[in-house]
Amino acid sequence: MTTTTAVLREMRWWDIDPVLELEHELFPDDAWSAGMFWSELAHSRGPQATRRYVVAEDPATGRIVGYAGLCAAGDLADVQTIGVTRDHWGGGLGSELLTDLLKHATAFECAEVLLEVRVDNTRAQKLYERFGFEPIGFRRGYYQPGNIDALVMRLHVHEHDHVQELVQETETD
Repeated sequence: MTTTTAVLREMRWWDIDPVLELEHELFPDDAWSAGMFWSELAHSRGPQATRRYVVAEDPATGRIVGYAGLCAAGDLADVQTIGVTRDHWGGGLGSELLTDLLKHATAFECAEVLLEVRVDNTRAQKLYERFGFEPIGFRRGYYQPGNIDALVMRLHVHEHDHVQELVQETETD
């Protein structure tokens, strides 16, 4: 585990290649394509933005050590992706990335946040549970080509004090 503090910033087009490398390392069987990231970033800027994509950069090396994305539609947000380099697992970076997404879900005026997580990814499930996400169902064979089921989890944003505290911290920054 690395204890280097990463700096979070908005993901830009020039981050797609290093994010793809990390994506393929972490999710070799069901990694996103460059086109998927390009499409998401196309909706992440301007007054009509419905996405938030962020990268975590090691300030000492400039290396991308994590990334995350959120999609908002109406009062519902969906965590699209979160990835952290293995050498940063257990150091709190996943929590920082999720915190950033939840702050933006609130800024998008979303009442609920959904996500899918592989049923065999207990590390991620525990992270989401710490933030108040609750399991609500399964999507059978969601992750292809491995035919792995997804656990669907939901967070009611306004019912969790810690989410409100995160938002208040952002508003005072």
